[in-house]
Amino acid sequence: MPDRHAGLARAAARRHDDAHGRAVEAIRRLDRAGEPISFKAVAAAAGVSRQWLYTQPDLRQDIERLRTQRTGTAPRVPATQRASEESLRQRLELLLDENRRLRTDIAALNTELALAHGRDRGRRG
Repeated sequence: MPDRHAGLARAAARRHDDAHGRAVEAIRRLDRAGEPISFKAVAAAAGVSRQWLYTQPDLRQDIERLRTQRTGTAPRVPATQRASEESLRQRLELLLDENRRLRTDIAALNTELALAHGRDRGRRG
């Protein structure tokens, strides 16, 4: 009898691991596609029950985290298109450098324009 129970336990563990893997993949797939993340959507995509998802602490945490990240009016952006914080900082630095350069160019052009106006006035007078 113990061998039968051990076999049943191994089969149940395999089914659990398989369902868990499908759920993880479903979450990733929905997130990459920018689809709404909910227990209902993940359960349907993974072929598992919502009740089972609620009993899995790691999956529940991921679903709740992604669901709260997506609340708001901004359009959903797939994970592959989201910029990292470091990437955003780098863009900001580049834009600030460009802004400084343009301000310097504008100041130089304003000086040139003022000098040209002065020369023009000198010729007329």
